[in-house]
Amino acid sequence: MSEVSRRTHVGRRSFLKMAALGTTAGVIGIGANSLTRQADKSEIAKPYPGSKMVKSICSICSVGCGVIGEVVDGVWVRQEVAQDHPVSAGGHCCKGSDVIDMVRSHCRVKYPMVKQNGKWKRISYEEAFDQIATQLKKYRDKNPEQVMFLGSAKDSNEQSYYISKFAAMFGTNNLDHQARI
Repeated sequence: MSEVSRRTHVGRRSFLKMAALGTTAGVIGIGANSLTRQADKSEIAKPYPGSKMVKSICSICSVGCGVIGEVVDGVWVRQEVAQDHPVSAGGHCCKGSDVIDMVRSHCRVKYPMVKQNGKWKRISYEEAFDQIATQLKKYRDKNPEQVMFLGSAKDSNEQSYYISKFAAMFGTNNLDHQARI
């Protein structure tokens, strides 16, 4: 390497530091006022006119934290943590706080669908149950160990017992639940 190229050579770590510094300087230079605006007091107090607040319990796991859902015309549009709830005491886990995004997602599946010829087609619940039963029977006949059953932390002891009995009747010991936070 010549003396000139050695002086102009920038290592990967140095480049990343300079890029981060340049990005930070650019963001600070733009200023927050040009990107956002201050919400007025009426927007903060009631962002959805005509909405009602409904106390409920988060159903993601078995803890049962308190939530206050904001509902407009029967649609859940926003949620807050119930500060006075005896279980959660004003707290939320990452699952419970993110559930509103899952519910409002544009790609959420709302009814049974099957892919035919590369396109998704809506089917009835009866068709879906029949297809699932047929496929489960094929798996059981071929090798029941290729199937796994998952319970939920919301299941009662009795429900968990029935799931374990069903898995045993199916012919597999592959059984688990989702109580991992």
